[in-house]
Amino acid sequence: MKKKVLILCTGNSCRSQIAEAYLKKFASEKAETYSAGVEVHGLNPRAVKTMAEEGIDISGQTSNHVDEYIHLNFDFVITVCDNAKEACPYFPGSAIRIHRNFQDPAQAKGSEEEIAASFRKIRDEIKVWAKEFVEQAF
Repeated sequence: MKKKVLILCTGNSCRSQIAEAYLKKFASEKAETYSAGVEVHGLNPRAVKTMAEEGIDISGQTSNHVDEYIHLNFDFVITVCDNAKEACPYFPGSAIRIHRNFQDPAQAKGSEEEIAASFRKIRDEIKVWAKEFVEQAF
């Protein structure tokens, strides 16, 4: 039976979307992966572009509010930013809570290339973390 994983972020636009994609890639046979936000900001086009550079299409993913999943029993609830950790609702059951704060690339300032570099840096950090998580948890 596949384990259920929920990744939470503030707006479900960048970090949680990237993490969802990598967990789907690394644990597709072992997990059902969802992402949500404590708010809904919509899918960030730069996140879509940054993942496309890796050959991963997230353009069909949706930005969802955490309340949409409150009825599911998750094995893991992962927060990828401090704000989501603080605002994360209670999930019934025995979900293991994991927290790993990643900087928000949507807050990056500078030239287009500097912002793109910030997105790539966070993407790469999430990729390494997601691979390690799957190796340890499954």
